[in-house]
This record gives sequence, structure tokens and C-alpha cells, in this order.
Amino acid sequence: MNSNSDLQQLVRRGVQEIISEDALLKLLKSGKKLRFKCGFDPSYPDIHLGHMVVLRKLRQFQDMGHQVVLLVGDWTAQIGDPSGKSQTRPMLTAQQVKENAVTYMEQFFKIADKDKTEVRWQSEWLGNFNLSNIFELTSKFTVAQMLAREDFNKRFTEQQPITITELIYPMLQGYDSVMLKSDVECGGTDQKFNLLVGRDLQEVYEQSPQQVLLVPLLVGTDGTKKMSKSLHNYIGVSEAPEQIYGKVMSIRDDIIFTYFELLTDLPMCQIADMQEQVKKGANPMQFKKLLAQEIIKQLYSHKEAEKAADFFMHTVQNKEIPDDIPEYTVDFSKIIELKNLLFESGLADSKNAAARLIEQGSVSVNGQKINDAQGLKDQDILKVGKRRFLRLIK
Repeated sequence: MNSNSDLQQLVRRGVQEIISEDALLKLLKSGKKLRFKCGFDPSYPDIHLGHMVVLRKLRQFQDMGHQVVLLVGDWTAQIGDPSGKSQTRPMLTAQQVKENAVTYMEQFFKIADKDKTEVRWQSEWLGNFNLSNIFELTSKFTVAQMLAREDFNKRFTEQQPITITELIYPMLQGYDSVMLKSDVECGGTDQKFNLLVGRDLQEVYEQSPQQVLLVPLLVGTDGTKKMSKSLHNYIGVSEAPEQIYGKVMSIRDDIIFTYFELLTDLPMCQIADMQEQVKKGANPMQFKKLLAQEIIKQLYSHKEAEKAADFFMHTVQNKEIPDDIPEYTVDFSKIIELKNLLFESGLADSKNAAARLIEQGSVSVNGQKINDAQGLKDQDILKVGKRRFLRLIK
């Protein structure tokens, strides 16, 4: 970095809390190549713009010459972890975890630099854990310390079940920091407790405690709750550029500039100027378009961002039908259920999502809204929402 102020801007922009900022700045100024740990449990295969917030921060430290260590929590993913939720995640098989991890890493490296990332698998050390290892680890903490975690405390107070494995989980995540000799761990604010456990354990094992860098949770497209696949308010990093563009255009006006701060490199002074223009009556749409293009340029390319903008203008603003509609083969001699067709053709993420789209009146054929598959025929153009088209082929 060119100056102390540049360094402070790097660690503060898009960051909600640092434990501790002074210590982190001192480390960054020391000239030492730091190890930035970022762990994930591959409970689900896909990542969204909410994950991109921390990944962008990691990429910035990579560009400074530091080492990013991506920890695949393949062992704990088979246990299940509440991760701030009110109920436990389901346990996964080793094969499910491996498949999810492969997909996750493909998307991870759309943002982070693969050549500057050290990938480690948690099973390297936890895979050989025995009962004596568990006893040694759990002896470092008390039940009271574990119940200090907000979601555990809430469930305990409401007399909801908490398994012993869940109480052990933060200790295992903390032990990862010991094994990786992490200097800094990055994560969302909902992971604060687990990351602090890592600091405690490192001191127990006579290591310097890692600094903790917490990024805010990105609000989803609904403008109220954190971005989540389960809440259907997410924008996936592997979605097609035109899909990303359209979803960004749908976000509420009052969160545009938070997205600019967390998901782009535009200078804060420029973001503040745009915000002031909106206050004075400027149409927020022009800034949403810029935001959408900035995000797509990072995930794809400048060319794809321009194509997505052109697609949006023609199909949504001008309500035109695109020339290059994908085709989907249908056997019209069989009984067709509309929600199955939407899911199997990829127009909906699940059958439940398809049912919601139909109920909301978001499905049409040749410009006419439909709620069943009666009368569908060869060359019909199926449309879902404002941006997804499909030509049915016999």
C-alpha cells in the first residue's frame, strides 16, 4: 500500500469489526507474509454475492502478497452446524461433501486467485482424531463458554435441542486455526464466536492469537433479510450474466450503495456522490445498471456485462423477445405437469420454487399467463419472470 491511510481504508472498507485493528495494522506493516484463513463447510454446493463480500477482501490481501488459506471443512460438514440458525443442519455423507466442495471451489476461484491460494482439507488432522484427542480438546472449555454463543443460548432458553456435537463444533473450527497457524481469520459477523474460539485455542497451544476480520452480512434482494438460498433472495455467482443483471435491477433502492461499497472497487467518494444525486431526485435505475455491470465484470468480463445490459434493455425495458432463446425438447404426447417442466428445464431451482412462480402469475406462454400445461405445443415460447425464456421443441 502507498500509505498508512490506504492501508486503513483497505482493512475498514466492507468490514464491520476487527479484533484487533491495531494489531492487524501492525502485522500488515511488518512486511511479514501473513496467513489469511477462510473456512467453509460445503453443506451446499453454490455460493452467492453474500459470500463474495469476504472473498473480495481475501483477494485484496492476496494482491498485497499475503497467503490465503482456504479450509474445506469436509470433516465437520458431516456433523452438521447451526451457523446462526435456529435448528441444526442435516449431516452429509463424505461423497456429498466432496461433490459440494468441488463446485464451491470452482465458484470461489471466480473471485480469489487460485495460484495464490493454499487449499487444505480439515480431514488432514481431524480424520485421525480419537477419543483421547476429543477429551483433550474439550477440556479447554466449559459448557458456560459454549452457551455464550447467541444461537445456542437462544435455543437453550427456548428448550430446543442442542446436540453435544454442535457444542464441540466451535472447538474443532478453532483447532483448525491452530493446525494452520493462522495469522488472520476472515468471516461473516455470524461466525464471530467460532473465530474467537480459534484465538483462545491458539494461545492455549502457545501460538500468537489470530486477528479476526468480520464482514457484514449482505442483505438479500428482498431488502430485509440476509442473502440466503433458503430464503430465495440470493444472487448466485455462477448464474448467467443476464440473470445476475436482472436480479441486481430488482433490489430495493435503499440498499444500492451498500452493494456498491461491499461488492465493487468504486471509490467511496464516487459512491457518496451518487447517493447524493439520488437524494436530489436522480433516478436510481442508472446507478443500479452501473452496479450490475461492475459485479458482472468481476465474475465474467466487460463484454459479458455489456451483453447483459443490452439483454435487459431489450427484454425487460422494451419487452422484446430475444433472438437466441434456448430450446427444450418436450414429449407432447405425455401428460405434462407445469411445475415439473419448469424445474426440469432449469427455469426454476426446485419444484417448490416452480409452484410459487405459477401461483404468483410469473409464468406465461406466448405472452399469456398460464397456471397449467394444457395446450402447450411445438415452438411455444415459455417465459418465467421478466428475463427467462425457453422455446419448446417437439
